[in-house]
Amino acid sequence: MPQSYIERILKARVYDVAIESPLTLAKGLSRRLANQVLLKREDLQPVFSFKLRGAYNLLHQLPESARARGVIAASAGNHAQGVSLGAHRLGIDATIVMPRTTPAIKVEAVRGWGARAVLHGDSFDEAYAHALTLIEARGLTFLHPFDDPAVIAGQGTIGMELMRQHPEPPHAIFVPVGGGGLIAGIAAWFKTLRPEVRIIGVEPADAPTLHAALAADERVLLDEVGLFADGVAVRQIGAETFRIARDTVDEVILVSTDEICAAIKDIYDDTRGIAEPAGALAVAGLKRYVEATGLRGADLIAIESGANINFDRLRHVAERAELGERREALFAVAIPERPGSFLAFCRALGKRQITEFNYRYADAREAQVFVGVELGGGRQEREELIARLQGKGFGVLDLTDNETAKLHIRYMVGGHASGIRDERLIRFEFPERPGALLRFLSSLQRSWNISLFHYRNHGAAYGRVLMGIQVPDAEHGTLTDQLAALGYPYWEESDNPAYRLFAGTGDTA
Repeated sequence: MPQSYIERILKARVYDVAIESPLTLAKGLSRRLANQVLLKREDLQPVFSFKLRGAYNLLHQLPESARARGVIAASAGNHAQGVSLGAHRLGIDATIVMPRTTPAIKVEAVRGWGARAVLHGDSFDEAYAHALTLIEARGLTFLHPFDDPAVIAGQGTIGMELMRQHPEPPHAIFVPVGGGGLIAGIAAWFKTLRPEVRIIGVEPADAPTLHAALAADERVLLDEVGLFADGVAVRQIGAETFRIARDTVDEVILVSTDEICAAIKDIYDDTRGIAEPAGALAVAGLKRYVEATGLRGADLIAIESGANINFDRLRHVAERAELGERREALFAVAIPERPGSFLAFCRALGKRQITEFNYRYADAREAQVFVGVELGGGRQEREELIARLQGKGFGVLDLTDNETAKLHIRYMVGGHASGIRDERLIRFEFPERPGALLRFLSSLQRSWNISLFHYRNHGAAYGRVLMGIQVPDAEHGTLTDQLAALGYPYWEESDNPAYRLFAGTGDTA
């Protein structure tokens, strides 16, 4: 039971390397959400993440024989830095196995503390499996990133600090979830001493590790997980962490990539600090919770768990933040192809800020415009604007939640092609690393012509490709088999309205 962790947390050795991170009022968020929103600033730790707490506590408890053999860890980056710093402080030889998709800033930080960084696989699970083979070969001591009582107790010191910093019990604490060490430690502390406080886990919608386990009432191995929030990209919750979480976590909220990006911006606006995607999860979940419940006047705490983000990923974050906050709408608008139509359309928009306006002549009767519009009132204002435009006689298609439109089509407007037959449109994702695009192209069957191709490096952990392939009807089955053999997530987009309006072929537009 979680009560057994209270003594472990009280005795946890973390402050040799960690600070008691501040609990900061987020003034802007508090005002907007009509609640008092407080951020537990674990991004201010020496390795810019909470992970050094559990890592150091585990290292400190190792017997001398284990220290002498050296240690090994598998990590997407933050646990790796905690182990590296702790091993450096204690004079222990450390090897860290990290996915090749790990942001470079985390890899360099590990090496900066004197540990060996071994890059292997595209996910934590592949790195973990490789670490196990090295244990057998070298006799090293394995340090689990989350599924160990010493790690859980180390992370639980955050709960101990929160109770001291905020003596009155808050309504809820929002905690990012990957393998579960952080939420298990915090939940064990609060549910023993302040059971009325709601403990709410937050996960990316494409990595619902704890959410799936609670729904099934057992640990679930996910087929795949999204890599945008690489710090929580774990396919299965830990055994010990799930044992605690199933009895102590009140609910789990899933959030989108756009909502995470919006939360990164929110944190920046209030603190001028830049959270990594996993670090902003709790804020994204807090915002969704307030929207869903209509809660007002409550004290809400979000764990800002880390700030290890590659600088070049910020362009992707910036692109998606306004969409995540519902401050931007994307529309396809049909306008009569005659003088004065554009002016009439702009007047219909009123004084709203236009964030994007793309058009290319394609039809003598009707123009298709791809337009982005800044909003102030979220979904309701978007719906009112659509109704206003339709009332003025314009045909409007809402593309705000159309992933293909947001990632690709907005950069390809005007790319209609006539005379292209049998085109199938496929959207792919693949792990992003040097040479990844070349390997992706090399793996495709060469008998089919590529008729459309769009790729942008977003500075993210995975690359995104939109590709048109000319495939005769009789070979559709072969194409399906080829796509499955590639092993990458893919989506058929041949009927996507954004494609048909702005980049389709003569037989689909």
